[in-house]
Amino acid sequence: MKYLIFIVLWVFSLLPVWGQTGEVCRFPQDPTLEKPEAYKGFDSVTLLDSTRVTVEPTGSGAFNIYKAFKVLTPKGAVNHRVIVYDYDPLTAFAEFRSATIYRAGGDVVNLDVTQACDYAAPARAIFWGARQIMLEIGWLQPGDVVEYEIAKKGFTYALLTGDDDESRFIPPMRGQFYDIVPFWVADPTVEKIYQVSLPVDKDLQFQFYHGECTSSLIFEEGRRTYTFAVKDAMPFKREPNMVDLFDAAPKLFMSSTPKWQEKSLWFHKVNEDYGSFAPLPEAQKKVDELIKGKKTEMEKIEVLTHWVADNIRYSGISMGKGEGYTLHNTKMNYTDRCGVCKDIAGTLISFLRMAGFEAYPAMTMAGSRVETIPADHFNHCVAVVKLSNGTYMPLDPTWVPFSRELWSSAEQQQHYLPGVPEGSDIVLTPLSPPENHYIRITANNRINEKGALSGQFTITAEGQSDRGIRNIFTQGWQNEWQNAMEQQLLAVSPKARLISVDYGKNPKDYMAGPIRITFRYEIPDYAIIGKNEMLFKPMVMNNLYASIQSHLRINTDLEKRAYDFKDACSRLVELNETIQLPKGYKLSTDTRSERKNSPAADFEGSLKQEGNNIKLYQKLVLKKRVYDASDWQGFREAVNTHKRFGEYLLLTVN
Repeated sequence: MKYLIFIVLWVFSLLPVWGQTGEVCRFPQDPTLEKPEAYKGFDSVTLLDSTRVTVEPTGSGAFNIYKAFKVLTPKGAVNHRVIVYDYDPLTAFAEFRSATIYRAGGDVVNLDVTQACDYAAPARAIFWGARQIMLEIGWLQPGDVVEYEIAKKGFTYALLTGDDDESRFIPPMRGQFYDIVPFWVADPTVEKIYQVSLPVDKDLQFQFYHGECTSSLIFEEGRRTYTFAVKDAMPFKREPNMVDLFDAAPKLFMSSTPKWQEKSLWFHKVNEDYGSFAPLPEAQKKVDELIKGKKTEMEKIEVLTHWVADNIRYSGISMGKGEGYTLHNTKMNYTDRCGVCKDIAGTLISFLRMAGFEAYPAMTMAGSRVETIPADHFNHCVAVVKLSNGTYMPLDPTWVPFSRELWSSAEQQQHYLPGVPEGSDIVLTPLSPPENHYIRITANNRINEKGALSGQFTITAEGQSDRGIRNIFTQGWQNEWQNAMEQQLLAVSPKARLISVDYGKNPKDYMAGPIRITFRYEIPDYAIIGKNEMLFKPMVMNNLYASIQSHLRINTDLEKRAYDFKDACSRLVELNETIQLPKGYKLSTDTRSERKNSPAADFEGSLKQEGNNIKLYQKLVLKKRVYDASDWQGFREAVNTHKRFGEYLLLTVN
């Protein structure tokens, strides 16, 4: 990680772009004319991307957004024929101020920005009224330059609407300002600038991550102005399965809040003041019913978490007061039985409190890390409960419906900020041991002289692996179960025939124990028959239940990685198979064993013939969800060995 280079005198180099009054000047000289080879293969180039923010004492910001780009190809012309900008009307207002086309032939076209449209933004699952302003640029051709300016007022996240229209632009933590600025680019960018002006008595801490920028700080007319800029930025080159761009690409974090503890205390107070977790008689009756007969604190926590996870539907609609950081109250959540993550977490907190526990909300970021600079990089709400030993345990009912977990291990190595009365720093969820998420497949098969395979395999799983297998039973229609089981075999061979399936216990009852399913089947022409020889793949090597084994979808052909990468979850995979051979056949290879060990992943396997049987064993241990780039070699070797070990077996006749 490279940190910010701070050069105060650099501000003078900005004067061609920003005037002393903060007015935006036009784009700089076009470099595509001087060095066209540098932009070969790109459809457009951004000449200038600049944002100026003026922050009021309340923390509200007035944003001036200016962008100029040049079209290089017909595809670039089509891509830019409409400009779209997203905003949330609950907390912000945005409008086009100007837009101009500079034709390659010399003509200048000033677009009528009053013709811009303001539409509801596309939405799925969360319908909170987000909007988009759109301006049609129309016909463009290579060589044209377009510049436009947008004015925005407000902030990013919502809380409670105030009594007057202007109050909605004031951030929830009144007087505090923060911003998170991606500095990566989709098109080659000659210059990208971000400038923020604050009252001189408002301190600001900041950090630039994953690269370098030029910066300055100047004092003028009772204000302090920070400027950050990057020149000649090229599109960020992604890698398959890499971590989120916020964890790898250049970005700027800034905040006037000194420490996360202050945000934690504020988050606690705003929900207590609002009465988010006030008890409700009918909800209390349900809580008493659920915990009846439960003796330990974990038994009570489990039953309450699972009821909330399974019974509050995820559906976000605007419910008036209480969006954003403030959690809706118990009455609304219990009555409506639907909401987003904060409503589901809020219901659980209320239930836990009515059962006698101390419980509080927490903010987290699903998908990327949270930095030490207290800028609100959060997109998800969870809960914490205080155990009898004084420690806080995180709970996430949103991510564990019909799951045997209380905190989804798809969220391990993830930061969260509890809103507790004593205040808290950022906390990181620990690794979940791979054996908590095992997949075990044990097969007993027989191959006859004609190459037909018959036998059975049993799959058992726990944790995230259990949830992946069990989804068809807990969230699908029962008349789909048989078809889903048949599809597992048909993915092996279109000739496969499922004879029977034994689910053991009711597969819908996820709390009865780890999932266990036994398949019995036959597959004609499974092996390829040659002259005195036979070729086939062991049944367990057919990537059974591949959909829940995300490591199989990671491109392990890459020899090196520049960035950290991630899998869905830590995982243990064990494969066991005994194959009875036709009389007289034997393996054409000798007994084989292999072992790989690293901090990221382990593998061990063995293949041998005992009498008339072949025995195959594999064990793959994937130890993390988020891996460092330096883990790649060990991860890659273990997974590749797992994929190819005993993949095809050649038998010959004595």
